[in-house]
Amino acid sequence: MRIGELADRTGASVRSIRHYEARGLLDATRTDAGQRVFDESAVERVRTIRMLLAGGLNVRTIGELLPCLESGPDDRNGHLERRLGEEIERVDDDLAALADARSVLVDVLTAAERARRTG
Repeated sequence: MRIGELADRTGASVRSIRHYEARGLLDATRTDAGQRVFDESAVERVRTIRMLLAGGLNVRTIGELLPCLESGPDDRNGHLERRLGEEIERVDDDLAALADARSVLVDVLTAAERARRTG
């Protein structure tokens, strides 16, 4: 299928699909005219890439995990589970930092409102 059809079927932009290919996440063959042609498996791969991006993973980590996701559970040797666990810990750390930042902002806002009322 051509890149436009892949974009339509996955909801990804043509630009994103080109980016995934450039980063080694997606393979395409080329016609004699140089147009990209993707096989049917590209649909599921692009959907998986988009899901992992939405989960906060970067392209490098996705490239590392795609082979694990596409292999059988017995072939993973726990790598997928370990890496996803590490990423969940990273997200938890980010959430804690955001909660701390929010708390500081609430304190500043409260102080500013109090100063305005007593001003």
